[in-house]
Amino acid sequence: MDTRGSLLRRWTGEMPVYGVTLALFALCTALLASRGVGLDAGPVLANMRIYLVSIVAWMALDAGLHLARHRPREPFAALHRRYAGPGAIRRWIAGAPLLALCILLMPFFSKMKAAIPLFNAYTWDATFIAWDRAIFFGYDAWQVLQPLVGYPPVTALLGLLYQAWFLLLYAGCLYMAFAAIDPALRRQFFLGYALSWSVIGGGAATLLASVGPCFLGPLMGDPTFDAQMAYLRAADAQIPVMPLAVQQMLLDWHAADADGLGSGITAMPSMHVAIAFLYWLAVRRISARAGRWMFAFFVVTWIGSVHLAYHYAVDGLVSIVMVALLWRLSGAVIAWWDARLAGSAPRLQPALRTKTVPAE
Repeated sequence: MDTRGSLLRRWTGEMPVYGVTLALFALCTALLASRGVGLDAGPVLANMRIYLVSIVAWMALDAGLHLARHRPREPFAALHRRYAGPGAIRRWIAGAPLLALCILLMPFFSKMKAAIPLFNAYTWDATFIAWDRAIFFGYDAWQVLQPLVGYPPVTALLGLLYQAWFLLLYAGCLYMAFAAIDPALRRQFFLGYALSWSVIGGGAATLLASVGPCFLGPLMGDPTFDAQMAYLRAADAQIPVMPLAVQQMLLDWHAADADGLGSGITAMPSMHVAIAFLYWLAVRRISARAGRWMFAFFVVTWIGSVHLAYHYAVDGLVSIVMVALLWRLSGAVIAWWDARLAGSAPRLQPALRTKTVPAE
């Protein structure tokens, strides 16, 4: 198979992902510039380093599993073929544009998230508290969950899993970019991924600006969730609850007007829930068993987002609805693009419909 031609066919099929993402980057740049916020390379370089570390860790784990499973006579030669042979090089090159978009995406999101107060005041918390109480018969969502998960070991475990969510942004994206999966699913996932961060994490978060339960006291002087925070600190005194340190770090960055990678405060909608739900929509089509695990992780993430005082329950609910709509939109855009390519260049059609990636 012609390597150059197979790469061209893959990248042509992925043009909607590149085009929409770059257009969103341009829009974010213009919006930030309108408020006097410029872009800098620091967060991009920091994100690139995280991806490089993730690649090394992924290869180390994969190499260990590969050697244990196959026990090749020449292990170094086998690993060279697996990671630096002609097929491997084609896979690295084929997925490089998607990796580049992922490296750029989080710094743009962090800039927009940190700039929310420049566009809109945090005025929606009271509304979302009222919505939660309407759903839970006058109680806050964390109070309903407390009898079920309000034990320090459970809280610490939920905190650990909540932090493990970041693996989806790095190891998960690497898998989706480079693994031999259905190209249509890959493109739908990455288009939905870019739209989720931009539309949900950027646009909706700015329009529905809120700080969330853990920041309501420090930033707004509202004691509504003081009891919840008191429980979390007491649990942390027994077993470390990882998100508490992250919450304090976000407060410190907010006070310092920092806009680096991971900075910014926003509650509605929940990007933890949004991305976990998006992964479930995609992973269930790759493996039924992995899909069940991903669904469990999504549910635990939603519970953790409330129990750990990051979010109101309705933050996750709105995220789910918006991701479902964006997922369908992404699928429709990919189908439209494939139909266009099939009509204008029939020779591309087999490559776009195959269940394996041509460059792999």
